[in-house]
Formats: sequence, C-alpha cells, structure tokens
Amino acid sequence: MKIARFSHEGRISFGIVDDDEIVVLKGDPMFAGYDPSGERVALRDVKLLAPVIPRSKIVGMAWSYFADAAEQSTAARSPGEPRFFLKPNTCVVGPGDPITVPVSTDNVHVEGELAIVIGKITRNVSVDAAEDSIWGYTVANDVTARDLQERDGDLTRAKSFDSFCPLGPVIDTEYDWTALTIESRINGEVFQKGNATLLKYTVAEMISFVSSVFTLLPGDVILTGAPDRSASVVHGDAVQVEIAGIGVLTNPVRRA
Repeated sequence: MKIARFSHEGRISFGIVDDDEIVVLKGDPMFAGYDPSGERVALRDVKLLAPVIPRSKIVGMAWSYFADAAEQSTAARSPGEPRFFLKPNTCVVGPGDPITVPVSTDNVHVEGELAIVIGKITRNVSVDAAEDSIWGYTVANDVTARDLQERDGDLTRAKSFDSFCPLGPVIDTEYDWTALTIESRINGEVFQKGNATLLKYTVAEMISFVSSVFTLLPGDVILTGAPDRSASVVHGDAVQVEIAGIGVLTNPVRRA
C-alpha cells in the first residue's frame, strides 16, 4: 500500500495511491487508521508533500554499506557497531521542493537513500522483533555541506540546514527492503547506484541498535545510508533519487 500526504484545494490530506487516483483518508493513517472519506482525487491534480514529518528526529546511519564484495568478504559480516548521526525534523521537505544552499557553504553534496518510517514507540527492541516497528519505507536525499563538515570536524551543522532532507514521494507499507535497488541522478546523469546486497546491517539490526540508545517515536525516520559516493550540486541542478517499487524523489537546487 502506498500512502501519500498531499495538498489539494487549500487543504492537506492523506490518501492511498490507487493507480492515477488517491483515495482520500479521514485522517493521518499512522494514528487514525485507513478510514476512507469517500472522496477520490486525481493524482495529477494534487501536490505531493513529504509523506511524513518526523515527530522528533531523523537518524542517519553512517558508513552502512560495504564498498564492494571484496570488502564484504574480508569483514565477514563483522563490521563493528553501527554508527549514526541526527538531523532535525526541520530538514524535511517534499517532492519538488528546493534544496536550498545556504550562504555559509560552497560545497553541498547529495546522497540517495532508503528511509525507514517508524510506526510505534520503540525502545530496546530485539532484532527479531524490530521490523514490527516499521510503518513503511520512503525515498530520502541526505544533503550535507561538506566544507562545514570538514571545518567543524562534526556532522551536526553540515547536515542540519532547512531543506537538507527531502522525503517522498510516498510511503510504501509493504516494501521488501531486501530487494532494494537505488539510483541517484543529477540533471539526468547517474552518480550513484546500489542495492541491498552490500548493506553491513539489516534493517532490523539498525532499528534494534538505535532503539538501544534512545526511544524511537511514531513518525521518526531512519536513513539507511548511501550505497555509493555522494556528489556535489550547485544552483540550477535537479536531483532525482529513484528506488524501484517506491518511486522517484525529485528536487531542484537553489542558492539562498
């Protein structure tokens, strides 16, 4: 099931995507369930928004892919503990919204990633039970000011600017992450391709580890990491991140 958050005729609603239409729901399905309002709207007539605004945080997994099969074999599936960083929920924008390059940076990079949307309060969950906490998956673009990262020796400022976490176009509640294939493009030119085979950790292992540190709340988002190199963008560029089965997330780049 694909869940959309959208604006139409001056109001924001949630709905289920049904081919070229949206079945409008009475409320946020994460909390109110899948109760249809009886209304349908054409997909072409709505503006898709970020499908979720995290209630408290975005967790980004760092260095979560092996570079290649040789590295994976050498590590023998023992890459150590997962590493992560945090982004504020004010980073989130939706499909078609601009990634705004702030005046304080001259080196902004983008990375396409699969994002996990948490569906219930999750604390100290076991690996075996962790996937029960997932509401669905969406497409993410993790944006970073690399020059500020190097200057600060830290990721916090570099990853925290408004618009530095586009999400969308929808949430897929039935997506099989083990079938992940991802491709990212700038102005139509591919800079990143990958799949789930080189992930260092399973989705369940990521959730379990993060939940051992702090409580995950409904609507929180976990970025599962980038399978390949990041790439720099400048004013006027257009970035597309495509995950087969979920959709394409497109955002223009604009200088503030």
